[in-house]
Amino acid sequence: MKNIFIFLLMAFILTACGEDCYNAPQTVAFKFVNADDENLITNGTLTAYSIKDENQVGIQLTKTSDDMIILENVGAYNGTKNYSFSSNIKVFNFSIQSSEFKGGCDGYQINKLTFTGVNIDVTDEKGYYKIVLQ
Repeated sequence: MKNIFIFLLMAFILTACGEDCYNAPQTVAFKFVNADDENLITNGTLTAYSIKDENQVGIQLTKTSDDMIILENVGAYNGTKNYSFSSNIKVFNFSIQSSEFKGGCDGYQINKLTFTGVNIDVTDEKGYYKIVLQ
């Protein structure tokens, strides 16, 4: 009986410790507007767009109900990756710098987004990036 109790106690301790958790990188969302702050997807100006990583692999994009674009599965790496955005209006490049999450869970965090391009104006709007395309 004592052996069964010790076995059950050890089994309980081993299964209760160290629950797996994963900290996914925060969502990256873009809102494309013109100089008058009109959403370019909503008004029909921005009709074709895509994003590729530095290896020319397409990034999955999701359009939200308020016509913003969410970049799926970016930032889950240690280091910097370069991306290119192309559309019927403009082409520009950006990079995402990520690192391992320093907390109780495994995962990654996005540290910095850097945009490069001619006549591109980007504002961090706390939750999404507003990008003025002209």
